[in-house]
Amino acid sequence: MSGGVDSSATAALLLEQGYDVIGITLKLWPQDCVNRAEDKCCGPQAVTDARSVCDKLDIPYYLVDESADFQKHVIQYFADEYKAGRTPNPCVMCNQNLKFGRLIDRADQLGADYIATGHFARVERVENYSVGDESRAGVSPAHAGETNATLALTRSQDRRDACPTLPRYLLKRGRDLKKDQSYFLFSLRQDQLARILFPLGEKTKSDTREVARHCNLKTADKEESMEICFVPDKDYGKFLQEANLAQKHRGEIVDLHGHVLGHHDGIEFYTIGQRKGLGITTPKPVYVIELDVENNRVIVGGDAALDRDEFIADRCNWHPFEKLTEPIEVMAKIRYNHPGAPATVTPLDGNRVKVKLHSPARAITPGQAAVFYQEDLVVGGGWIMR
Repeated sequence: MSGGVDSSATAALLLEQGYDVIGITLKLWPQDCVNRAEDKCCGPQAVTDARSVCDKLDIPYYLVDESADFQKHVIQYFADEYKAGRTPNPCVMCNQNLKFGRLIDRADQLGADYIATGHFARVERVENYSVGDESRAGVSPAHAGETNATLALTRSQDRRDACPTLPRYLLKRGRDLKKDQSYFLFSLRQDQLARILFPLGEKTKSDTREVARHCNLKTADKEESMEICFVPDKDYGKFLQEANLAQKHRGEIVDLHGHVLGHHDGIEFYTIGQRKGLGITTPKPVYVIELDVENNRVIVGGDAALDRDEFIADRCNWHPFEKLTEPIEVMAKIRYNHPGAPATVTPLDGNRVKVKLHSPARAITPGQAAVFYQEDLVVGGGWIMR
């Protein structure tokens, strides 16, 4: 429970559905967090609000300190990615390692069967999946919105008869597409999805607030923040310096031909597609095209240089099958607010894939997640490489 309206409504809905509910807030912030005074996951006000909701609903409440793991798996990762010339996605890592990692461990300690959060997403169990089918269970676009036996688990009868069946847990978009958060959940494993409930998956944001109002919860009209919870004012460079996670170090800003145009204070303070804050004067606008870690260079160019139609993604995770063995057609989202683009995903060695977009996309950024959809189904995803 984050102290917001979504997790508050989730607890109320679970009670209504007959579950025995325990409220847990993961204390993720270190004591010296520069953002902890604000009403975010780094703020004590969030704990006060979550505790108040649990008191109103008459359910037990626990505050669990996971700040060490948050520092290791999220904040340090955040800094290391920027230093490596990549743009991190801390929300995915927090979900994978904390909210659906450590929280499951806590659920086991408390004897709880499931964990639930206020994410706008859905999980569906499919019974008739055969071991060894892998991507031959390929989910075709025509069937991606269907469930169970009709979920395009297209196999030959002899394969179906020869292999033992196992359930698969499928991740799907939330019904409210404006609030859908399935992108941030793509890396969850099958054992994690098997333990998750998403009560808001079928609801809209307005439905959620109505649930909270009906239960007279103080969070019903609470505003939500879209910023990274531990970075004030979206100034991640300032955060990295104040947290002693990165220091300024001078390097060159060059054009696509290697001509020096100016100097920078560290590649970790830049990201692909950035135009403002470069500190150089050019006849036409230029953007960050690439970050050269080896030579400590920020490479800039014109707007057209940002367009690409192909990239490699690694550390892939799949939901309808264990491993991709054949090319598939998907809608690929290259960042959370990207609408998605038609693409062909082809398997490579080492749990990597080649993603060929049918039309070029702007600012494909190393370090960001590429998530692959077929209608509402999250087929899988991976991490964008150079």
